[in-house]
Amino acid sequence: MLAALDEATSLKLDTVQVFTKNQQQWACRPLPADGVAAWRARLKDLGWESRTVSHASYLINLASPDDALWAKSIDLMEEEIRRCDLLSIPYLVHHPGAFTTSSREAGLDRIAAAYKELFKRTKTLSVVSCLENTVGSGSNLGREFTELAALRDLITKATGRPERFGVCFDTCHAHAGGYDLSSLDKSRAVMAQLDAELGLSWVKVVHVNDSKAAAGSRRDLHEHIGEGTIGLPGFEGVVGHPALRGVPKILETPKGEGTDGTPLDTANLRRLYSFLGSTPINQPVTGTKSPSRRASTRARTPAPTRARGRATR
Repeated sequence: MLAALDEATSLKLDTVQVFTKNQQQWACRPLPADGVAAWRARLKDLGWESRTVSHASYLINLASPDDALWAKSIDLMEEEIRRCDLLSIPYLVHHPGAFTTSSREAGLDRIAAAYKELFKRTKTLSVVSCLENTVGSGSNLGREFTELAALRDLITKATGRPERFGVCFDTCHAHAGGYDLSSLDKSRAVMAQLDAELGLSWVKVVHVNDSKAAAGSRRDLHEHIGEGTIGLPGFEGVVGHPALRGVPKILETPKGEGTDGTPLDTANLRRLYSFLGSTPINQPVTGTKSPSRRASTRARTPAPTRARGRATR
């Protein structure tokens, strides 16, 4: 996992989002003590102890009406939380889940009940679990801001631990889910709606991704910044929002190198820098060579306006 930190610093990023285990498997090996120690030491050297992110396994479904799958999901989610605690990773992002054969209301209640059990099992820990907004395909929960707010209320009531709950705002998911971000005015309006219906103070992580699919398409297809249906102006209303200063911002755009050898994360990062005072950089970043699929290359954008290059603010 140290390679994730090395790659992020080489790209002039200042955080990473990682998987602490294989995200497509239920089973996982314990984290080795020497690896944990090395990771924590490097985080301390970099000063990143308060801002790294992990993404939980895609297999977890805390909304499932199937008792066996629900219990299995809680067990794996507990493991994810404990691994974050060992690694000093403060934010754990996960998808709310799908209600499948039950109802939306039953699915929401199921998630709250799962959180109650999880926070009981991990009551001495401080890892913040961040529900990620989704495109809302099928029976997947978490598309609407009001639904995320309802989950917040149910979870905080069930657990009494509001400080351990947060939201991850994904730009591609929001746009494809029906919150049109395709212009500066539209993106500002969406952020105002998010603030009114949920509260931007609950947003602890942002996934900064353009969308290949149209607004409202309910299709989760990530694209390079400025090359999808959101477009470059739309991102200014998100990454430039003052309420999101210091919030880790993760690039989940395609990885690899452009035809000129420039890392694609670097090309996307330059575009996000353009909202901090310079002219937008509109050179295309497509034309990749064997893009990497490692989560270790995902990182938030640093702000040149802050003394030591922290998150975009």
